[in-house]
Amino acid sequence: MHTLFDLQGNISSFIPISDGKLHEVNVVDHLTPEGSTFCVMDRGNIDFDRLYRLHQAGSFFVTRAKSNIVARRRCSRPTYRSTAGVMCDQTIVLKGYKTAKDYPQALLGIRYKDPETGKRLLFINNSTTLPAVSICSLYRTRWQVELFFRRIRMHLQVKSFFKASESAVKSPSWIGMSVYVLVAKKKASQPCSAAYTKRYRFWASTCSKKPARHSAFAEFRWC
Repeated sequence: MHTLFDLQGNISSFIPISDGKLHEVNVVDHLTPEGSTFCVMDRGNIDFDRLYRLHQAGSFFVTRAKSNIVARRRCSRPTYRSTAGVMCDQTIVLKGYKTAKDYPQALLGIRYKDPETGKRLLFINNSTTLPAVSICSLYRTRWQVELFFRRIRMHLQVKSFFKASESAVKSPSWIGMSVYVLVAKKKASQPCSAAYTKRYRFWASTCSKKPARHSAFAEFRWC
């Protein structure tokens, strides 16, 4: 399961379900680029040919660079290491034989040191308007995707299916995701009670398992 997560509503706007043979970088081919939007993605999705297509469509992207990236610094901008954790803010040009052809234009490279863990990260993006601190904060919001999958595993219980066929796997997953979207919209409009959360978990369990339907609905009050 892959997802494009809309941070404005905390709801997935694109969820393809594939087998384990499909690499996550190929999912980018199925996205519809939208102008003036930011795509925050993990470095597993890095393919400079695909990123350049997003750039040409008017979209912005923020991702982590791989450790073997080959680039040349064109210019640098002042940074504030003591307060923001930004160690360097540079305009870079790719110098690899293939990557230079796939992405011929300049990129922005930002090296960031996490003040909590001390881990150093290198971000690359194509936005020339946002400051380096805002780019680092944008990438931090990618954690919402991990929380989304955590909620899926906890509440939808998609690890158990009726059979191992494609339809038996996709049908409960799509039904469960529909339930998740309905509950998320409900929570966005008004606070949900404990009874509503219990109902949500009941729906999720019913969608992904094969219980005795008549007994399950008999012991649950819907009013």
